[in-house]
Amino acid sequence: MTNSVAIVGAGLAGCEAAWQLVRRGIPVRLLDMKPQKFSPAHHMEGFAELVCSNSLKAEHLTNASGLLKAEMRRLDSLILRAADASRVPAGGALAVDRERLSAYITRTLAEHPLVSFETALVSHLPEEPAIIATGPLTDPALTGALTALPGLKALHFFDAAAPIVTAESIDMDKVFRASRYEKGADYLNCPLTEAEYNAFYDALTRAELAEVHDFEKKLVFEGCLAVEILAARGRQTLAFGPLKPVGLIDPRTGKEPYAVVQLRQENAQGTLYNLVGFQTRLKWGEQKRVFSLIPGLENAEFVRYGVMHRNTFLRSPDILGRNYALQGQPRIRFAGQLTGVEGYMESAASGMVAAIGLSKALRGEAEPDFGGQTVLGALERHVRTPCADFQPMNANFGILDALPVRVKGKRNRYAQLSERALKALDQIIDQYELRN
Repeated sequence: MTNSVAIVGAGLAGCEAAWQLVRRGIPVRLLDMKPQKFSPAHHMEGFAELVCSNSLKAEHLTNASGLLKAEMRRLDSLILRAADASRVPAGGALAVDRERLSAYITRTLAEHPLVSFETALVSHLPEEPAIIATGPLTDPALTGALTALPGLKALHFFDAAAPIVTAESIDMDKVFRASRYEKGADYLNCPLTEAEYNAFYDALTRAELAEVHDFEKKLVFEGCLAVEILAARGRQTLAFGPLKPVGLIDPRTGKEPYAVVQLRQENAQGTLYNLVGFQTRLKWGEQKRVFSLIPGLENAEFVRYGVMHRNTFLRSPDILGRNYALQGQPRIRFAGQLTGVEGYMESAASGMVAAIGLSKALRGEAEPDFGGQTVLGALERHVRTPCADFQPMNANFGILDALPVRVKGKRNRYAQLSERALKALDQIIDQYELRN
């Protein structure tokens, strides 16, 4: 009999991991601190409590979130079973009744003969085999234990993250590639005239901010300066701060611009760029409106908007390997937002991949490589790929391997990426016998 797997955390990632293991005949011990203790954001006693929203985003295949769901359905996702049973009308999105979703998942796991449940406040790394899926609100006791391990660092802070856009949506006729003082060409630079800067500044300082969750309000601004906070200090603050043009010559004019917004490559494939210094708490619609005033970004496709929230995540590229395995201790896996994936379905997907990989390892079989053509694999790749400034990532087409030929039209391109992804996943499922 295969040893039981300890799963720490009964959120979406932990519950999906538990399901993927038991449906493969591997018993699990599901450990969660509720109802003994609740995080500042949780209130329900059941498993898989949704905190910030009841929306699981789009379902159609011209959206990366929709593709991720399609991939997960092929692997019999418990979270999507529950979502289908508890859905509420939401147009093209998958929205759910939170209580019904939690009740479905709780009942399914509680009644399964291979699942045992224990209320426990885990303050140390469990014995292997185990999956740690405690989420962005990991209790300080466990966070402390993780950061005390050699080579293992956790980031625990109130995060203000910058937006990310696709490279192909940037107007290259309006930007230029350069680093300051001709030290390489690592950045794309969006030059602004004085009039363009003033128009951008006025829009930014008048834009509407997103609400901060109650449990974050006391500390949310500690240690992070959002671009709108800097702008509020005076009209020239940005021009002498993150938008300073010093050392950057626009080759079309031979002069320094009045101000410059720099874009830094976000991934190894060069398909994504982030707006340097643009951490923000603007509402997403406002970000699209205001940041589209920047020359070169008029038609930019935002794959991740700037966010500000409490976040705890590992420096995963330094310590995680294939399928979210801890380097040096591959029978310990991590899952959920703790790994650096962002979003409900992304968290569940990481639990799925971690559990499937672990199930194979426990039986001495080859683990699947989901590859860069699927969202499941591209998210896993992002988490373990070395990066100087590792940041969480959600599902988006920009992290997938590029198509071999250029496809005209965004919807056509996305449709082809989705078709390729599902074909690739079907081959992986057959190759590794994942249909059981």
